[in-house]
Amino acid sequence: MKIVVNVSLKNGVLDSQGKAVHHALNSIGFNNVDNVRVGKQIIFDLNENNEAKAKSDVTKMCEDLLANTVIEDYSIEIVK
Repeated sequence: MKIVVNVSLKNGVLDSQGKAVHHALNSIGFNNVDNVRVGKQIIFDLNENNEAKAKSDVTKMCEDLLANTVIEDYSIEIVK
């Protein structure tokens, strides 16, 4: 099954990359853009047929490696 993990900074954590993108967009004329946040998306295939087991495994992957849970949130999508 295909797994999509989205990782983003928690609310309240300064997103310097988001600020830089916001500034750049404004500088090229996109003044209607506000509150830019930058995250990452990790997509992979998981050789698992049990959806509950897949969700459990990917949650462990996120907690152990894919996200810094002190400052980041993550969401998991299982695409069938």
